[in-house]
Amino acid sequence: MDGHFQIISDGSCDLPPELAREKKIRVVPFYVSFDEKTYQKEVEEVGVREFYHKMVDNPGVYPKSSLPGIQDYYDAFEPYVKEDIPVFCICITTKFSGSMQSALTAKDLILEKYPHSRIQVTDATVNTVLQGLLVLEAAALQESGAGFEAAIARVEEIKSTGRIFFTVGNMEYLKAGGRIGKVAGIAGTLLGIKPVITLKQGEIYPSGIGRVRKKTMQKTVDLLLDYLKERADAIGNYSIAVGYGYDRAEAEEYRDMVLERLRGSYGICEIPVYQIGATIGVHTGPYPLGLGIVEKALHGQNR
Repeated sequence: MDGHFQIISDGSCDLPPELAREKKIRVVPFYVSFDEKTYQKEVEEVGVREFYHKMVDNPGVYPKSSLPGIQDYYDAFEPYVKEDIPVFCICITTKFSGSMQSALTAKDLILEKYPHSRIQVTDATVNTVLQGLLVLEAAALQESGAGFEAAIARVEEIKSTGRIFFTVGNMEYLKAGGRIGKVAGIAGTLLGIKPVITLKQGEIYPSGIGRVRKKTMQKTVDLLLDYLKERADAIGNYSIAVGYGYDRAEAEEYRDMVLERLRGSYGICEIPVYQIGATIGVHTGPYPLGLGIVEKALHGQNR
């Protein structure tokens, strides 16, 4: 039957649980720890809000995340395989995590027991809110009646269009999490410098610096507008979202500022706001803020 397959993603996709339920997307959570001994499943055992509260209340503590295990994926896949339902699993970029390897190993084990099962494990090449947008595009294909193979092929086509343009509160968590890489060179050791970063196809690239948060926020929108010009395509062919960490009020102000600028150029009047979860929050600290954009799987259709 067309559209009859199960979408699974890992906890990096940062979809609100109620939206994942509505779209029938199964999320396999990451684990998070503040003491490197006790690891709890994100969302299921430690809420995202609670995670950020702990970060804000304990600024010298750098939490760690741990990927879903082989058993986590096996347990997620098996109920659908038993019902002969194909599984489309979309994992965080392999450049940031071994989550996809856990999924692939689980798939191999499933195939030993259920040789006729159909499981596709795909590298999203992105993460967080942008991974969520890609997963939602897979769901849109499913709702449109696209078959299993057609949905996989279309997601493969659009994933390279994904970009995140974002800023963080400071460099400390990027340093502690080992994600500083190329970004370190642009800021050197200057205190109070906030980087602006582009993420594409699993890599982060320095895209500017500033001392004032409002300026770095504006710079993320500049990057989005530049990208849209470079694509030379109708904005209606793209899915865009705001991602934020701890401060929802700031995120809404930011979204309004983004809309103000997009309205003038493109007539856009609505952008969803999603909270960045613990999987990425351990690397960014409590104050990541930015925009995710990816080409829509279905052009010119109301969804």
